[in-house]
Amino acid sequence: MTAPNDIVIDDLADPRITPAIAAAREGPADFPADIDVDGILARASAMTGGLTDFGEDTGFRERLAVVIQSLAEDEGLTRGGRITILDHAVRVMANRLRIEDLVKRHPEILDIEIDRPLIIAGLPRSGTTHLVNWLARDERLRSLTLWESEEPVPSAPPPPPGEPDPREVRSAEFWGHFESMLPHMAAMHGMEASSIHEDNELLYMDLNCYSWEFQTRIPRWIDHYFAHDRTGSYLYEKKVLQVLTWFRGPNRWILKSPQHMENLAPLKAAFPDATLVITHRDPVAVIRSLTTMLAYGDRIRRDPVDPPGCARHWAERIERLLRECVAQRDAWGPEQSLDVLFHEYMADQEGVLRQVYDLAGLELTPAAEASLLGYLAENPRHQHGRVIYDLEGVFEVDVARLRERFQFYYDRYPVRWED
Repeated sequence: MTAPNDIVIDDLADPRITPAIAAAREGPADFPADIDVDGILARASAMTGGLTDFGEDTGFRERLAVVIQSLAEDEGLTRGGRITILDHAVRVMANRLRIEDLVKRHPEILDIEIDRPLIIAGLPRSGTTHLVNWLARDERLRSLTLWESEEPVPSAPPPPPGEPDPREVRSAEFWGHFESMLPHMAAMHGMEASSIHEDNELLYMDLNCYSWEFQTRIPRWIDHYFAHDRTGSYLYEKKVLQVLTWFRGPNRWILKSPQHMENLAPLKAAFPDATLVITHRDPVAVIRSLTTMLAYGDRIRRDPVDPPGCARHWAERIERLLRECVAQRDAWGPEQSLDVLFHEYMADQEGVLRQVYDLAGLELTPAAEASLLGYLAENPRHQHGRVIYDLEGVFEVDVARLRERFQFYYDRYPVRWED
């Protein structure tokens, strides 16, 4: 039974195409959809006023080549969808140029300690965004805003006191346009420039971020990603965190990304003194929510949208992620890590908070507690409306068979099934 603020997206399979969405599908005329690795790096250099030092080649050129080849193989991707990813590659390579240039001019940056970060991992749609935004209210922890993650190093002098950072303005304008095309996205995963964001965006600077996959279907890239060790990319992320800390402290970070769940061993190698919190949710519920969100966004980047294909792809991808999580979980001992079941977190958020703070050795001061509890009051669940999902109908998924597929995960973590 639906409630007055429930959201039913009734055109997932055959979306209504507005003029703005049609333009997004086509993409800008002045960006070549067949650009190669050298072309992307040249554009990044031009964007930074001629910088050319990308630092040590940790394999990022090879990864970029695999992404480009994979995009060409995705027959359902629109021209605009392909250009969005290629343009993103230009931006993150420009970020890398600025990072290397800054560190070259200020080598003391590499002496900055990243002190016992608090790191959250968990499936997409499993409460990690809520948890990291909540804990970021504690000002003793350094958090990553969306706009910082998109442009870690400014490209111009800082604005006058009281004026917004141009990077934040650019981010707000971009995501404002995105949500004007997809107004229900705020109810699923809002993208506010000042909100706390996933640190997997920093892995983009080494072109080893799994977020490419949310915008396309690139099995060649996924196979390449899993076939190679990702430790070097996590060490590069640490370098970016040192840069961000140099601009603004403190140096104890609160971080989160679903990608960490399949990289527990590389994460431990890069951040050996971290505290790790992993949220666990019924993967069927995750796929139900995730595929709806992605199919809704696919009207911009795919033609046809193909919700059943989206569900098949993500059932396989989530299985792969969870098998890596189970295989690598013992890289973290109980003295540094905590598993949190989603239904228990929803039932007792304050209790989970205290567990996390105890594990991290972080005192829950009265001031911190008041700020944290204030966040809960200000951000109730489903404040933008509740989206109604139809995994069995629109996505043609046999839920019983899907649960059989994830039995290995249910055996390890007794998450509550969500129908």
